[in-house]
Amino acid sequence: MDISVVIPLYNEDESLPELYAWIERVMKQNSFTYEVIFINDGSTDNSWNVIKDLSSSHECVKGIKFRRNYGKSPALFCGFKEAQGDVVITMDADLQDSPDEIPELFRMIKEEGYDLVSGYKQKRYDPLSKTIPTKLFNATARKISGIKNLHDFNCGLKAYRRDVVKNIEVYGEMHRYIPYLAKNAGFGRIGEKVVHHQSRKYGKSKFGINRFFNGYLDLITLWFLSGFGRKPMHVFGFLGTIMFIIGFISAFIIGADKLWAVAHNIPQRLVTDSPYFYIALTMMMIGTQLFLAGFIADLVSRNSESRNDYQIEEELRCGR
Repeated sequence: MDISVVIPLYNEDESLPELYAWIERVMKQNSFTYEVIFINDGSTDNSWNVIKDLSSSHECVKGIKFRRNYGKSPALFCGFKEAQGDVVITMDADLQDSPDEIPELFRMIKEEGYDLVSGYKQKRYDPLSKTIPTKLFNATARKISGIKNLHDFNCGLKAYRRDVVKNIEVYGEMHRYIPYLAKNAGFGRIGEKVVHHQSRKYGKSKFGINRFFNGYLDLITLWFLSGFGRKPMHVFGFLGTIMFIIGFISAFIIGADKLWAVAHNIPQRLVTDSPYFYIALTMMMIGTQLFLAGFIADLVSRNSESRNDYQIEEELRCGR
């Protein structure tokens, strides 16, 4: 099979028939073999009935229905698990992503050898309350991830080699960082294509300012886990050691100063009357706790079932 189109959705019953007709037209024009996987993320409208009608009249349409709204990442995870195409395309169901982009995305994966191609909505038709936070978010994501050539990490229109979606785990709200997840899994050929963005035809946007702040927290979490997930002692131990050394040196200076004053009969207050003594003591205690936290985190990491999960692209064996 050439292409699997994975479409997560929430309350998009009006747009689904038009979206599928558009996808079908593009696929037939380019003679692609394909499947369309709709993931109904706990919709409260008539979306699931529309999907069932489409599936009954088109054998290439598949559907997954969640009992409640879990979010876009779980929907993509289930869609990726079901996908069988050589190239997997993701897009939103609100008709803002154009299926006309699919042939070129497919070509970039198959002929140019990209692992992942992300759409870039250079000209957007979203309100400023969405576009400005998106620009700030993307600038931060480029800096932290090291993927300098992407301008729109959160674009719903993306294309992947099948190996990519089968070897990454999308969870929580990590769908924003799939290029970063792919890079960490060893899929480094990541490209970008300018795509056409259309104004929303039906319904209203589900974007909220809380998603903007949650996005930053998720990015920090992903950066930490990718850098120190298998070696937490490196960060906790380092920070703990630095704080303990600073606290110890500070306490030593305070004590030495007191002894020098006593030796020269210079009146001076008690060490325990100095606030700096307690600051130094607190830093030593925090440093010790961070060091112990590193030990505990390392023990947890060593007992993790995924501690020896590595991405193996190819193997050669004798006699085969």
